[in-house]
Amino acid sequence: MSEFFVDLGKVTAPSGVLVLGMAGWIDQWRELGLPLSERAMAATAKGGGHLREGLCEAVAVPASADRSLMVRASTPPSPFDREPTIATLEIGLGLPWPETADRAVPVWLGDLPVDRCGMVVGDAVGLDGWRGWDDEPADGLADVFYWGLYADDAHAQFGGERIAQHGVDGPHGWLDLPAAEAVARAAELEAWRDRLHGKGLMVSVDEHTNVHRFQRAGWHHPLRVGAIDVGGCQVLGIEWVRHRGWLSLGRCGSCLRG
Repeated sequence: MSEFFVDLGKVTAPSGVLVLGMAGWIDQWRELGLPLSERAMAATAKGGGHLREGLCEAVAVPASADRSLMVRASTPPSPFDREPTIATLEIGLGLPWPETADRAVPVWLGDLPVDRCGMVVGDAVGLDGWRGWDDEPADGLADVFYWGLYADDAHAQFGGERIAQHGVDGPHGWLDLPAAEAVARAAELEAWRDRLHGKGLMVSVDEHTNVHRFQRAGWHHPLRVGAIDVGGCQVLGIEWVRHRGWLSLGRCGSCLRG
């Protein structure tokens, strides 16, 4: 199976510590005692390592603080539709390889669960301010989407633009509404559905948390990758799950190579 490396984007790590973590759990570190940045800095004092507490897991490595760092991926064809899909990540850390290290042997850091919400590559200190699904949106805005059997009927009644995404038409909906207005709009759709059909229309309100922001930033990328600003740092979000339906998700390994 052939593979190709492609550039996904750049990240910054002004603290000198770069983290690869599970997008759905980044905000939970601060609920477990020490913030992510303190744990990550302790790990990088030993050259990098795997962080784990409860369901939260991440890998932290030292990185150059004074430049942008390129993130690349190998992209073999998917067994589902033969389209390119991410298999491995490669991040240029901008640091010299230790003179005493054997560059022919990778340094194993650990493995991470593949999070259905995606993975995040970013600065350890910047990620301390990560807003997860249960946090308030930073800008007070939200997006509303609807789809399903009666989506065309709902569109005729309520309107809404088609939210196009790479390779698919996407649902109907409205972007960048004040959060309270978004909740009210969704309630109208659900009341209409329940009154006339009872089912056949799915409605979603996605507030502008960091998880939704990076997923939205990747809507038009063929690999579902998007860059956003978090805590003044450029962070890259990667949605592993590109295919519809059920997938068996395992773990991904992380190591340093010379």
